Amino acid sequence: MKILAVDTASKSCSVAIVHNDFLMAEITVASGHTHSKHLMDMIDTVIRLSGLSVSDLDGFAVTKGPGSFTGLRIGISSIKGLAAGSGKPVVSVSSLETLAMQSGQSCRLICPILDARKGEVYFSRYRLCDGILKREIEEQVRPPIQAVWDLDEPCLLIGDGAFFYKELISKQIGELANFAPPFDNMIRASTVAHISMVRFKSENTDDLGELVPSYIRKSDAELSFRKKQPSFNL
Repeated sequence: MKILAVDTASKSCSVAIVHNDFLMAEITVASGHTHSKHLMDMIDTVIRLSGLSVSDLDGFAVTKGPGSFTGLRIGISSIKGLAAGSGKPVVSVSSLETLAMQSGQSCRLICPILDARKGEVYFSRYRLCDGILKREIEEQVRPPIQAVWDLDEPCLLIGDGAFFYKELISKQIGELANFAPPFDNMIRASTVAHISMVRFKSENTDDLGELVPSYIRKSDAELSFRKKQPSFNL
């Protein structure tokens, strides 16, 4: 099964093609530019490097969030376009789950953290034992201190939010904090493809019409609209 996977949930952008358990090609960049400037070029390059064409692919995988509102829209709309044009299925994957999966084989607690800006982070908690990833708490958006304040056991922290707030987290939980190497904090599209394989094989794919980003936090436009609405005291 050949899967083209894309991640645009954070400041980095990643595209990969995986054939079963074999990585055929992968490109990951963190240029700081909007992903719309290079995503389609990256997709074309990965397809060319793998020696395949779109018709050779069996499906597409993409991170659905949480993460950058603009980034998620770019990634999901691009993949939906490719899927609609080729008639191939799509599987969407949590960006936090992807980070947890690429943390390495260990039964220790894993806390993936993505920078949500405005002094907040997206986070969840997982354990990865014998290749099986289990989520222990729901995906949330909170200030970084609230993401770790109740930890009472050693935890591997991974993601750009963990890197950005490393000093603050270390002061909060001390020796319980174990940080992933900096190069592991970027989401890799090959991991997105790996996670998606189980659902592809069981034909548990997404409905294109219902595939939308998982933002968790409301957009600035929604918050501004609510503030402008009149309140009525009955």
